[in-house]
Amino acid sequence: MRNIYFIHFTPPTRFQRPEKAHKQRINEEINAPQIRVIDDEGRPLGVMTVREALRIANERELDLVEIAPQAKPPVCKIVDYGKFSYELHKKEKYQRKHQLHQQMKELRFKWRTDTHDFNFKVRHARNFIDEGHKVKATVIFRGREIIHQEFGIELLKRFVLALEDIAKIDQEIKTEGKFLSVIMTPDKTKKKEK
Repeated sequence: MRNIYFIHFTPPTRFQRPEKAHKQRINEEINAPQIRVIDDEGRPLGVMTVREALRIANERELDLVEIAPQAKPPVCKIVDYGKFSYELHKKEKYQRKHQLHQQMKELRFKWRTDTHDFNFKVRHARNFIDEGHKVKATVIFRGREIIHQEFGIELLKRFVLALEDIAKIDQEIKTEGKFLSVIMTPDKTKKKEK
């Protein structure tokens, strides 16, 4: 005789809120003894118990949302939670979109780089720093040229001096095998002074 098992599966409906979908505690999830309440128009209602605040929120047919749990007492706002979470998501998306992603841009020199080429690369470095990127200047030595490191150091010192009005040294001049390099980073205080 075979055993027949029936498994009952209920697919989730569209309106079920998934677990941990929200970051803020809302309504009955708020567990502080006393809270500071702000109404839907931004006016402070004062410090009260969660039960009192929930009563006010229910009268207005809105939700009670904890917006600053670290405050003493925690701050809660009476708002429409769907609208509140949509606005919050929109703001986070905007911040991610306009966040500055700093990259490392590298410029390579030979130890005997001519003045015109040097100035051309300094202009590129200025553009990169104005965009908020770090710039790594590298002097390349081939074969026995490594014995003339003093020329490479002099070139990198000129490079640092050419950018000192908008950038600061992030990593001092150092030797990496057959390379000499220095890393410059944008200096926000110098940009403000300009």
